[in-house]
Amino acid sequence: MQDTQLFQEGISLMGLGMGFVFVFLTLLVAITTLMSKAIGRFFPEPVTPEAPIPGQTGAPASQEDDVMVAITAAVHRYRRRHRR
Repeated sequence: MQDTQLFQEGISLMGLGMGFVFVFLTLLVAITTLMSKAIGRFFPEPVTPEAPIPGQTGAPASQEDDVMVAITAAVHRYRRRHRR
């Protein structure tokens, strides 16, 4: 065999192998995506309402406002002391 013929056979074998792998992986992704959509459609996850945790309530609006005022004051004080 000549070197050029051997090289051409190697290139064609490489192309065939890479093509096979590409087609296989493309089919694998497509089938996995379709299966995922089918499972999600026919067997949806049950939605459970969140039960409030006893003893834990949201902070009143006035308390949130007080916290916001304290944070704002602290930021202004820091910036005033650490000017560049």
